[in-house]
Amino acid sequence: MRNATIAVYRLRGIATETIKNIVLAGIGKLVVVDTEDVSAEDLGAGFFFRDEDVGKKRVDAAKSRIESLNPLVKVETISDPAALQSEHVHALVQTVDLVCVTDWDRETLLRINKITRELQKPLYTGGTYGLLGYIFCDLLAHDFIAPDRTNTKDTSKSVKTTATYTSLDNALGHSWGNLNRRQTKELNPAVVFLILSLWEYQSRHSGALPDDDSATKELGDIAISLLTKAEVNKQALPTIPQDLVESLSITAAHEISPVCAVVGGMLAQDILKALAAREAPIANFFTFDGSTGGGTVCRLGLP
Repeated sequence: MRNATIAVYRLRGIATETIKNIVLAGIGKLVVVDTEDVSAEDLGAGFFFRDEDVGKKRVDAAKSRIESLNPLVKVETISDPAALQSEHVHALVQTVDLVCVTDWDRETLLRINKITRELQKPLYTGGTYGLLGYIFCDLLAHDFIAPDRTNTKDTSKSVKTTATYTSLDNALGHSWGNLNRRQTKELNPAVVFLILSLWEYQSRHSGALPDDDSATKELGDIAISLLTKAEVNKQALPTIPQDLVESLSITAAHEISPVCAVVGGMLAQDILKALAAREAPIANFFTFDGSTGGGTVCRLGLP
């Protein structure tokens, strides 16, 4: 971990929380890629920014404050829009140990995941949409130390274990048809499919998120289509609750600081866990519902 180089794409609320935790933990080098300017909306969840930073590049405004958290961590920032082109992403990913992409649309996540798989680099993605948040990871073939469950006499004994992860593209094709009603309800699929519905909505609207209740019907229709395609147990979830769809339509485009703190904190914790290789990381899709304070892990595309 002390020698690890991590690249983080997009410096919004969840990335701010994640960066704080991994820098304080003492990674080797952090590369932050963000081409946008600080806006007034960033001041709510982005505690690296101040009022006087509005209009400046996010990475320029945040760099010195990130460095002050831990002077032993080398911080590099990139604000050139060319850095988001596939060839430049490919070049950067080659030089790092782990990639973290936050608050981006499905197509961009799929594009970067294709690159990380090609270069055999672990990938974390995360984001928040109002009260909802998620983390997805593709750690390829990940080795870690786990308790030896087969040894009943010595429960302190540990063994090396390998977990095989899958790409986001494969995870999105996951079928829920083999789960019974109880198993399905335990995974809180309503939140999972609301997030997947948002990704599809963004794909249809050039990356934009809904910002009022005019998108409620479209989001609901997308969710029903995805539920049917994934063969979700209808007794467990016949449809997405209307109040959840309406709430998401209004809040999806906005960052809520406590939600960013929870999801960003968990994202940082899991990144550090993966680097240390001493515990099992998330496998492989975590969702958080800020209205209940509950989180769930689903194995999408995994056995």
